[in-house]
Amino acid sequence: MTSRDAPLDSVLDAIGWTPIIRLGRVARGLRTPVLAKAEQLNPGGSVKDRIGLAIIEAAERSGALKPGGVIVEGTSGNTGVALAIAAAIKGYRCIFTIPDKMSIEKIRLLRAFGAEVVVVPTAVPPDHPEYYIQKAKAIVAATPGAVLADQHFNPVNPEAHYRTTGPEIWEQTAGRVTHFVCSPGTGGTVSGVGRYLKEHNPLIRVIAPDPVGSIYAEYAASHHKGEGFPYKVEGVGGDKIPTSLHFDVVDEFVTVSDRDAFRMARRLTREEGLFVGGSTGLNVHVALELARRLDDPEALVVTVLCDTGERYMSKLYDDAWMRENQMLDTELITVESLMAQRPAQIPPLVSVAPAASVRQALNLMSTYGISQVPVIAGDDCVGSVTEGPVIARALGDAKLLERSVGEVMQAPFPVVDAALPFERLNTLLSHETQAALVRKEGRLIGLVTRYDVLRQVAGIR
Repeated sequence: MTSRDAPLDSVLDAIGWTPIIRLGRVARGLRTPVLAKAEQLNPGGSVKDRIGLAIIEAAERSGALKPGGVIVEGTSGNTGVALAIAAAIKGYRCIFTIPDKMSIEKIRLLRAFGAEVVVVPTAVPPDHPEYYIQKAKAIVAATPGAVLADQHFNPVNPEAHYRTTGPEIWEQTAGRVTHFVCSPGTGGTVSGVGRYLKEHNPLIRVIAPDPVGSIYAEYAASHHKGEGFPYKVEGVGGDKIPTSLHFDVVDEFVTVSDRDAFRMARRLTREEGLFVGGSTGLNVHVALELARRLDDPEALVVTVLCDTGERYMSKLYDDAWMRENQMLDTELITVESLMAQRPAQIPPLVSVAPAASVRQALNLMSTYGISQVPVIAGDDCVGSVTEGPVIARALGDAKLLERSVGEVMQAPFPVVDAALPFERLNTLLSHETQAALVRKEGRLIGLVTRYDVLRQVAGIR
């Protein structure tokens, strides 16, 4: 093994020995520690870096891949990147087929490494000619010197993790790991690591998160291959049964929704500073639930951070995309939160008493740069004064300025509860009703205006 202190011969020597990181914030309050193997720190940004080089070298040893040959693979993106990095150094050409549900970042990244990318439909059955794996097989048949990496059915895939990832986790945890959580895509990571760990301690349990829509969990329970249905998380789960997934190694499958996976990935980024993708969110969601269930400080849960969040900027890290796909709660904007956005120099409630003069009311509006004030008697609004109409009347009769507000006031403003959703306030205010008083726990606490609504709609801060 190359010394980590010496200069590396190539970027390929930087693959592996990724750190294990304690999840201290998202796991706050849990007695069972949760550690995560940071595979997104591999040079290609994912756990798949480990199998890309191994698959190519195995094909070279067998004689299937010769100098100047072509590497073809159906990929969700990360294996393609791993293969493309190794191919760039070794001088091979790459052609990848990729389902159209994958992020545009992955497609552009593959092309950046010089690979040819063929985008195919996601929503087709596994035996359809346009299915990404079938398409890859057709390209191999039509391309001289081409080999199929075949990660789903290539025994090199789990073997690479048995030789590298498993030993690293065992050494980095000093053999204390009791549970390993890893969602299968091809199944290579969970199978290879799981087999290695269980050989060293048969009591270790292996848990496999599975996206809702994948057929793996159902197949493990019934040995019946279901149909499955589309889901949004990339790179894990499946609609076929790969031989790289060794079901006998997995003790338990746990299904997870896209929503839970994506929201956990965003939490890891914002709370742990770990910029990761949706499959990682899937893993960590289950790892935390497991730790909560175990409630044992002597147990040790280890999971995998599969890839970098940079590949999902147009998806799970795009608030608009998340809302369109019903995975992000729309922030509830209430009347009270609308008031909190007003400039600090304006008091929440500026009002006058019925006995105050019109001049005093106008001076008050001028001081705070507002155009209307409620007239308050006790705990109730008894009227209102609006700058425009009062000034128009005062220009015709200057004595009006000395009269009491109670003599010239207009209708009182409506009163709304502080918890009223902003959208309902928007429909309440009109040209005739330009403001509303806000009541909380029986007390008037402020005034909101049509301009406050405009500021929210226009995003003015």
